[in-house]
Formats: sequence, structure tokens, C-alpha cells
Amino acid sequence: MAKLRLLLIPLFLLVLVPVGKAQFAHTDHKRIVDAAGRPLVTHATNLGNWLVPEGYMWLFEGGPQSPGEIRALVLELLGPEGSEAFWRKYRENYISHEDIALLHRAGFNAIRVPLHYSLFESDDTEGFKLLDRLIAWSRAEDVYVILDLHVAPGGQTGANIDDSAGYPWLYNSPEEQEHLIAVWRRLAKHYRDEATVLGYDLLNEPIPHFPRLAPLNSLLEPLYKRLSEEIRKIDANHILFLGGAQWDSNFSVFGKPFDTNVAYTFHKYWTAPDESVIRPYIDFREEYDVPIWMGESGENTDDWIAQFVKTLESNNIGWAFWPYKKMEKSSAVVSIVPPADWGKIVEFAKLPRGTAHVEERIKHRPEQETINRAFDELLGNIRFEKCRVNAGYLKALGMKSDVASY
Repeated sequence: MAKLRLLLIPLFLLVLVPVGKAQFAHTDHKRIVDAAGRPLVTHATNLGNWLVPEGYMWLFEGGPQSPGEIRALVLELLGPEGSEAFWRKYRENYISHEDIALLHRAGFNAIRVPLHYSLFESDDTEGFKLLDRLIAWSRAEDVYVILDLHVAPGGQTGANIDDSAGYPWLYNSPEEQEHLIAVWRRLAKHYRDEATVLGYDLLNEPIPHFPRLAPLNSLLEPLYKRLSEEIRKIDANHILFLGGAQWDSNFSVFGKPFDTNVAYTFHKYWTAPDESVIRPYIDFREEYDVPIWMGESGENTDDWIAQFVKTLESNNIGWAFWPYKKMEKSSAVVSIVPPADWGKIVEFAKLPRGTAHVEERIKHRPEQETINRAFDELLGNIRFEKCRVNAGYLKALGMKSDVASY
């Protein structure tokens, strides 16, 4: 009988553990922990430029930058049918199981996935099909996935990264806030039982540093609270990541945490790589007994990245560097080789846009055969097997660098 009682004690203790925390990664005071309660420090990368294209990663400096501007250029060059087919193949091929396997071999344990709200406007959209496939690959490779709403309805920044109209209308538009809530409810319903999903990054880099936008700061945390309340009606399992104002840098907009499974995320670019630049976030962690997380950094030298990784890890801060893949430049895990005639596309992209400039654009438009060949080659070059692995970048992150092949 005594032996039976001893056997029943562990089962009784399991019953006392909340179901969500027994099955999902979650927060535990200042730490993020896995389902078993073991500390989980993320070593992650961002899948930028996949579902949210950005002009600089296409070498379009001085040209189109936002997803919408890039789509307009591709439509102009390839036409309605051609551009639709291009984007479908682009999203299909940009990230594959081989990409996630490479990250696993290198030592990454998580990926952050920038999302465009327009891909999740119903339950059966292309966005869910692509994301479901990615999560299945990540589950097979033992890699967590953080869902990042990079492009929110109405725009949370008004800049190119949120594909908006040039002003962050989200904070003053009840209609767009309801739209935002609907998107997150749909995502939460779809992934509430998926333990491979580490959490939800509710808004990427809200509110730029522009002085005239400072009055919007007071509207950010109330919006987060509304979002959290709606998500929690559906999903009590996943961590909610909250980014500060001014491009995820300003935590002074936050008061006492309003959710028991929440982490606060900051981004840091082009600063000193030492502890002084993250001290405010460490102090916030100590004051409120919550985890902090570095969701984006990079776009710098390998030496700078190595120093910043050391700073983050010496302060027990998980990270996700930006980006995984982009064209030509080596400041990424892998690089895409530009198509042979890509320079002609880049030069055309820099020309002034708008109907007032149609005659000039047509005059300088590359031959259609050249255009078609460049975009066809791009679709081939974005595939994993055609990309170049950057060993120096991986070493800077503290990852294994000799991982180019199986």
C-alpha cells in the first residue's frame, strides 16, 4: 500500500501543474523556460524578406522599399499574370525544409517569422498553408517559431516596414484596431494547440522616433492590453511578446505587466555592442520580474555581432538576429546570388515613379526578355541549394559554421 501511495504522488503533482505550462514553453519570473521548466535561451534568426519583402534586401537602395512598392514594380515589369505567378513561386521557394535543417545543424533553436496581415484574412489563406508547412519543418528540426506581426492593418509605423500609407493610423482608427484583433484571433485560434510556436510578437517596432509621433506612445500599451484580452479568450498557452515604442526601443511606455505569460522585446541596431545600451531593459526586467528578449539586431560587421552576442548572453538574454537570407551581402546566415542582369532591374527601380514619369520609365525599361530572364533566375537563386552560407557570420553568432551540406 505504501508503494502505491508513492507511485500516486508524482501523478498528483502532475495534476497540480497547469495544463498549458506542462505542454508549452512559458515565462517563469525573469526567464523563458521550456515545457519541462528548463531555462530556454533563444539563439534565433529572422526570416525577413520572405512574407514581408524589403527593398534593401533586393538591392533597391534609392528605389522601392515597402512590400507594396516592390509589388508595384514587379507588376509593372511582369504584368498581372506574370507577377502573380512570380510571387506564388517566390513564397513557395524562399524558405524550404533544407533552410530549417541548416539552422538546426548550425545550432539555432528558434526562428522569428515576420508576417503580413493580408496573408491571414481568412482561415484557408495561402499564409496559413505556408506557415503550417514551416511549423511542421521546425517541429521536425526541434526549432521553436515566434510569430511576428511585421505588417499590421493601418500601419504601426507609417514607414516602409509595415507597408502602410505613410502614417501609423492604427492607433487612432477603431476600424483598423478591430481588423488587427481579428487577425490575431485568427492566428491564435489556428495555433493555440501548437507547442512548436513559442509565442506571439504582437506588433513589430511600433511608433517611429519622429518627434511629432511621440503623442502616440500613450496609446500603445492600451492597444496591447486589448489585443492580449482577445487572444487570451482563445489561447492561454503562448507567450505574448510586447515591443516598446520607437522601433522596439522605449520601455518607458510600459507599466506593471498585465499578463502572467508575457515577455518584453527590444531591438538594437548601430549602437555600441556593450552592456550600456541594454541596461534600461535589464533594469526593467529586475523591476517587474519578467523576461526580456532581443528580437532583432545585426546588419553590422561580424566583429560587432560577436561582441553584442557576448553582451547579451552574459546577461542571460535570448536573441534573434536579422536576417536569415538576403541578396548578395554577407551579413546574413545565407546570401542569394544576384541574377546576371539584376543591375538593370535595380537601375530601372530607382527611376521616379508615378504616372507623371511613365514616358521616361518606358524609355529606360529593359527589354522584356531581359526582365523575364532576371526574375526567372531570381526564383532559382533563392532556393537553398543555390545560396551561399556565410561562415564568418555564423561564427560571429557562436554557431557552427561548417554546415553547408548534409
